[in-house]
Amino acid sequence: MTYGLRFLGTGAAHAVELGSSAVVLERDGQPLLLVDCGPDTLDRYVATYGAPPSALYITHTHMDHVAGMERLFFRLWFDESLRGRTKVFLHAGLLPWLQGRVADYPGALAEGGVNYWEAFHLVPCTRGFWHEGLWFDVFPTRHHVQGTSFGLALRGSFVFTGDTRPVPEALALHGAAGELIAHDCGVLGNPSHTGVDDLEREYPEAVRARMALYHYGSVADGETLQARGYRVVRPGECLALAEPPPARPTAG
Repeated sequence: MTYGLRFLGTGAAHAVELGSSAVVLERDGQPLLLVDCGPDTLDRYVATYGAPPSALYITHTHMDHVAGMERLFFRLWFDESLRGRTKVFLHAGLLPWLQGRVADYPGALAEGGVNYWEAFHLVPCTRGFWHEGLWFDVFPTRHHVQGTSFGLALRGSFVFTGDTRPVPEALALHGAAGELIAHDCGVLGNPSHTGVDDLEREYPEAVRARMALYHYGSVADGETLQARGYRVVRPGECLALAEPPPARPTAG
């Protein structure tokens, strides 16, 4: 089998021309799992694959990562062949936040009679989840308030940090087997996001060499990061991944 990580968008919240940061894990060229669903993500996904996602993982609930879920709800609900089939994986601690962001407004439909989550198959988790025969690890990151953002890792294949400050302790555990590391990074860091100077202070060179940077502020910022010697991902680009080893049995 061949695996790839396709970046539908690579921009920070204000970088509209780069698209909302979201990736798709592909297996043999077919979409396996979408990560995050910003305002333009559904359009980019359907343009690439021809149909809505069958599985979605949410890293955190800022609107540039979940605002597309309202449109996804309508797309699924009004197609009976899709209704209730799209799995939504997320850390259980995020469920109240996601409920408030996308599902709590009175009346999912103007006509009433529909609960928002009936359009989906909701799968909360804590340490991780099984999907299509693969075990995905979920780990906390550092973005705004503690306990509100969680990265994703497929052992031996990739780590996707989501929006975060540096998390060397997490990558020492989840990125220790040669994984590609897709890491949030702009030219300048701030209390919620990683800057290039943060990368060089917090991570050893061997780890930085496996990084692909996304969630930057503009095309020019991407070129600046690239000039510093980093691999910078462009919208629509697909990076080849190592095939993950057989998943180890895990409880819960």
